[in-house]
Amino acid sequence: MLATRNLIAVLAVLCLSVGASAAWAASDELTEEGEGSRFLDRGTKKLDRASDRDRAPERRHRPRPDRSRPEWAGTSDESIAGVARGTLEAIAACESGGDPTAVSADGAYRGKYQFDTGAWASVGGSGDPAAAPEAEQDYRAAILYSRSGSSPWPNCG
Repeated sequence: MLATRNLIAVLAVLCLSVGASAAWAASDELTEEGEGSRFLDRGTKKLDRASDRDRAPERRHRPRPDRSRPEWAGTSDESIAGVARGTLEAIAACESGGDPTAVSADGAYRGKYQFDTGAWASVGGSGDPAAAPEAEQDYRAAILYSRSGSSPWPNCG
């Protein structure tokens, strides 16, 4: 009885290993069927790149935003974020004499437009406004002007 079980187990292992070997050998073979064919490799499809390139569906993708340039770098000569450059220049001249590094005597107002930290943060600025590039200060001031008009600069607006 025990010998019969052992014999059946050995035969089962043999059948499985022979079947697996045959399947493995068959999957290792590459078959080719003329130009533009598709090749089979271990059961997975590989596409013949030259012939399938022409049949590939067109892919539509959105261009990636240019992260190398800050959002405020693309201002025009006439306006910044929709605000006339002359309007912003007049405010800056009155507030700081046009100096982007200006700081008020008490340190509360900083930069070309004398932003306080709350106003600077409300238009997307971070860090010290007086340390920001002048073009960024212009852009952030234009946003503030678009939202609130000249009221943030009661003496100069």
